[in-house]
Amino acid sequence: MRPINHVVERLIPSALVFAIVLTFVVAALGLLLGGATPVAVVTAWGEGLAGLLSFMTQMALILLLGHMLANTRPVRALLTRVARVPRTAAQAYVFVFAVAALASLITWGLGLVVGGLLAREVAAQGRERGLRLHFPLLVAAGFAGFVVWHMGYSASGPLTAATPDSFVSEHLGEPLPITETIFTGWNIAAAAVTIVAVAVTIYLVAPRAQDTVVELAVDARDRGVEVEDDVVTPADRIDASRVPTLLLGLLLVTYLVVHFAGGGSITLDIVNWSFLALILLLVRSPFELIALTKGAAANVGEILIQFPLYAGILGIMSGTGLIELFSDALVATSTPQTFGIMAFLSAGVVNFFVPSGGGQFAIQAPIMLGAADTLGVDPSIAVMAVAYGDQWTNMIQPFWALPLLAIAGLKMRDILGYTTVVLIVSGLVFAGTLLIVSL
Repeated sequence: MRPINHVVERLIPSALVFAIVLTFVVAALGLLLGGATPVAVVTAWGEGLAGLLSFMTQMALILLLGHMLANTRPVRALLTRVARVPRTAAQAYVFVFAVAALASLITWGLGLVVGGLLAREVAAQGRERGLRLHFPLLVAAGFAGFVVWHMGYSASGPLTAATPDSFVSEHLGEPLPITETIFTGWNIAAAAVTIVAVAVTIYLVAPRAQDTVVELAVDARDRGVEVEDDVVTPADRIDASRVPTLLLGLLLVTYLVVHFAGGGSITLDIVNWSFLALILLLVRSPFELIALTKGAAANVGEILIQFPLYAGILGIMSGTGLIELFSDALVATSTPQTFGIMAFLSAGVVNFFVPSGGGQFAIQAPIMLGAADTLGVDPSIAVMAVAYGDQWTNMIQPFWALPLLAIAGLKMRDILGYTTVVLIVSGLVFAGTLLIVSL
């Protein structure tokens, strides 16, 4: 895997640079293929910059709240307890992956943080019990759980399609409920098969007794978020009290109950409010909530600056007719039976340049939904094909691995060999699923 490591570590720039380069590439395509004037391209780009502001906020909240939830005291305590479960090295690798995968299905922000924290906790406790654990594989297993995130509760593509008045509503006609995407039998089965297949793969590639392993040299576990809760004034007593956050959490839970009792559906906003409600019920005071927010905020900044660029790209594509051109090209090279796989592979490639699942969906969804409509393909296949492609090549795209690697203290090259194997295995499952449902 050294050639791949070399490319990733030395030749691939940051996701922000990719977004900037892609902006100029799409602008050039608008001039050459769309026949637009330079003024028209710049105007379409500028007017499009604000086109995803609400969506950007929703995506940022998913990451922010997932990170906060993973670092609440009860969740950290739970991770410490469950880290005692594995009794052998092989069990440890598979266990870290399985827990990270389940956490990613709940929310991708939670899965990323849990993967890193649990890998480190299992390594530290395993060393105390005399287990020889290969730390890079534990971290790779934690990141591998991210390969199913777009099949779960926080899947940005399907949830956007299910949200009324979203930016894809004009291509769908009406919201596409998650019962036709995330909660279909075929997607649930694909998620289960992927988890089992990757777990078996991790077990097979794990070092054996005679192999060299790189253990966690020191106990690198941190003690969680530091909460400044000095009580000096009456105002401090309020900030240190559990009552404000508990009352707000109960109010939010009440709203969610009323929402679902009235026949409300799951949307991006409802997903975020459910995680916020859980956090409010778990924290012990506004002091802790503020500390958790500060700790998670650093992970959100790079996403916030990228989304206006994705929106500008979408503006150019809409304003210059590129969406119709690309859609027609996909129709010309696909059949109703092969469309799903073609969309999946193209999404996997685009993910290298637009690593945000939400940003990628903003750019690709209009093209894929237009092509699906022309070919008579169920729009749920188009939505899930983009989702599968996005989560698939995350395994060799360093952008989302960076928060987890920072927690673990490793570099991408330390885990890339293992995650490349996960890419191959999961890709077979995803492609096979899309082929079967398209027949």
